[in-house]
Amino acid sequence: MEENKFKRTTVTAALPYANGGVHIGHLAGVYVPADIYVRYLRLKKQDVVFIGGSDEHGVPITLRAKKEGITPQDVCDRYHKMIKDSFKEFGISFDIYSRTTSDTHNKLASDFFKKLYEDGKLVEKESEQYYDEEAHQFLADRYIMGECPHCHNLNAYGDQCEKCGSDLSPMELINPHSTISGSKPVIKKTKNWFLPLNEYQGWLKKWILEGHKEWRPNVYGQCKSWLDMDLQPRAMTRDLDWGIPVPVEGADGKVLYVWFDAPIGYISNTKELCDNEPEKFGNWEKWWKDPETRLVHFIGKDNIVFHCIIFPTMLKAYGDYILPDNVPANEFLNLEDDKISTSRNWAVWLHEYLHDLPGKQDVLRYVLTANAPETKDNNFTWKDFQERNNSELVAIYGNFVNRALQLTKKYWDGVVPACGELQDVDRAAFEEFKDVKDKMESYLNVFKFREAQKEAMTLARIGNKYITECEPWKVWKTDPKRVETILNISLQLVANLAIAFEPFLPFSSDKLRKLINMESFDWAQLGSTDLLKAGHQLAEPELLFEKLEDDVIQKQLDKLAETKKANEAATYKSEPIKENADFSEWEKLDIRVGHIKDCEKVKKSSKLLKFTIDDGSGTDRTICSGIAKFYSPEDLIGKDVLFIANLAPRKLMGIESQGMILSAENFDGDLSVTTILKNVKPGSKIC
Repeated sequence: MEENKFKRTTVTAALPYANGGVHIGHLAGVYVPADIYVRYLRLKKQDVVFIGGSDEHGVPITLRAKKEGITPQDVCDRYHKMIKDSFKEFGISFDIYSRTTSDTHNKLASDFFKKLYEDGKLVEKESEQYYDEEAHQFLADRYIMGECPHCHNLNAYGDQCEKCGSDLSPMELINPHSTISGSKPVIKKTKNWFLPLNEYQGWLKKWILEGHKEWRPNVYGQCKSWLDMDLQPRAMTRDLDWGIPVPVEGADGKVLYVWFDAPIGYISNTKELCDNEPEKFGNWEKWWKDPETRLVHFIGKDNIVFHCIIFPTMLKAYGDYILPDNVPANEFLNLEDDKISTSRNWAVWLHEYLHDLPGKQDVLRYVLTANAPETKDNNFTWKDFQERNNSELVAIYGNFVNRALQLTKKYWDGVVPACGELQDVDRAAFEEFKDVKDKMESYLNVFKFREAQKEAMTLARIGNKYITECEPWKVWKTDPKRVETILNISLQLVANLAIAFEPFLPFSSDKLRKLINMESFDWAQLGSTDLLKAGHQLAEPELLFEKLEDDVIQKQLDKLAETKKANEAATYKSEPIKENADFSEWEKLDIRVGHIKDCEKVKKSSKLLKFTIDDGSGTDRTICSGIAKFYSPEDLIGKDVLFIANLAPRKLMGIESQGMILSAENFDGDLSVTTILKNVKPGSKIC
């Protein structure tokens, strides 16, 4: 069915696990594009509902709880609030952001499973699964770790290797062990209920491969690769103690599989919304069962199979639900040329960003959209973030708006002047932006948000070019009437920018509307040349965006550097021990204790320090050491150190060095001078 045949749209955004915060990878992949699309539909006065929520079941929650020594519900409560508050502050305009631990969800998911069971749509079968004999429980995929068979990472999970990104099954791991007890698991049989995907393969091929060729190539291609293989039944239940209990007899100790449970959260959250606001949203079933409703899922590429194959099969098996019309999944966003990883804390976390850069929501929204990984993995860097803010938002968009408002304030006290007779330059400007609405729609309708935002910025470029060519500050001296027309046209462009950027930059668009006293607008007005009438009073001009200085960006780079250093420390392994040496070789070295009487930097050298050492002989010894990058001379004077006393003297920067001070090299290259725990006399031998 074509888009214009639908009466309403249900938009869902992937439910984040409530075991940590949301990072820029999540935002770029799912939440910013979903919000852009919903805001666009609202501007078009279309009937739309935007559904979000926290995924609060599954192993990641229990892993976090075990790590912190608290209950899974404690984990969910903490992170649900953090995520919900962050989304709200960032401007992700959900109609509801609920959770899969709600009573509404528990009942709806349970009833959904029960109906499939009673209708004979599920298959009961035994399968082999790893079992922890010490913990007395079956092990979910994330409770098993071992060596990846592909890259040989020793810390791969039973479902995925986070180092090389390979999807795994627990049975593929080399030397698996339980993350609960550390013991080697055994294979044991268990009973579960399976969704027979193989029985729906023919239908899935026709529905997707023939009926949805318009889907993004990455989505269509991944679905095709799955459907070209023989689909197998997939377990919809798990042997766990955290989740929604399986509502059938003989299922004690089992819960619904999180990927059965979670997508039903879209439905239960819609029901919760409609039950709370029936006058605004009506009955929840019209959003999920009316064929005139369009369903769109926004997800990351790692969730394609669940949203395009498993969840649609569940809906089809149930019988009277609509199916997704589109699933615009994005690829992954990297951070500073490295894969974003929650386990390594290699991420820019939304709640931390909002704290560190208050009032800069739109800057991040703009940059993430400009770098959106719509067709391939993309990269976020803080330098690019700064450059786009300063060179595009400030220097192009903000600069044009400020020029137009300040000149109107200067010449007409902030009152919109009338538009007089048009000249060729005016007609050229109108011609350039007359198609902005059609161009943006052509991209927004097919989820190409990066290109749509470029068109909005093109409008600002047109404005800057126009006002620069017309030079109203010069024309004012000879033809004030002409300046009225120049500024009227400039202000019409400013008003159009408030509309064009609203889906992308809601905070600055709201600020701009206040600056031009434009109370409301809708998408249909985009491209109009008379949005602001002559005589309309503008507010006092203010800057729309601020330049980001180097020190602000450096703080973020320093934070990442600290994270990288902590990761290296956590995974540090010492270099292999050298081959055995003969004891007689060791005895040749004469290692002594030396007292540092004086220390100074060696001129014209960035590495060397010159030491005056009391070696106990009665005659001071001079030693040069390349540790100037790690110590200041005053930090070392008065210390006792270890040095090799019987090395042949060497000339360094013209200074005869009579020995070598011993230092330990850390994993990060930092040098630490070796010293002793008790006070001993200078010249004491090391034995």
